Amino acid sequence: MSLSARLAELGLELPAVPAPLASYVPALRHGDLVHTSGQLPFVDGVLPATGKVGTGPGLVDPAEAAALARRCAMNAVAAAAAAVGGPDELLGVLKVTGFVASDPAFTGQPAVVNGASELLGELFGDAGRHARSAVGVAVLPMDSPVEVEVVLRVR
Repeated sequence: MSLSARLAELGLELPAVPAPLASYVPALRHGDLVHTSGQLPFVDGVLPATGKVGTGPGLVDPAEAAALARRCAMNAVAAAAAAVGGPDELLGVLKVTGFVASDPAFTGQPAVVNGASELLGELFGDAGRHARSAVGVAVLPMDSPVEVEVVLRVR
């Protein structure tokens, strides 16, 4: 099934590609691969949440952070699709790297990045299975709780 058909089946639409925050491109094709830059969970140009992920007052709840990682992955797929001529040129996912701005006591980064991995599995099926890193960091651009980059195979 094509990615555009799968998106329609799931009732999803690729968002507009967020504009880069600095001197880089959102995604770049090299041969049969497309690498995305780190994508933040922008929705219509706005970060829906900011801050560190953890449990407790003033922290971004891990379940909310997983939903934000899902949005990061959608933004990454949109960037990749724009770089290669459309979603149906994308064949599958090879690697996901997720960064989680973490409270020092938080160790649940893998569960947060599952938000991205699970979306990619929904979109690509078996071709969405991928290698992955989930990394806790002190801070991300614009105080985003999460950032995700993806490497995909291309037609």
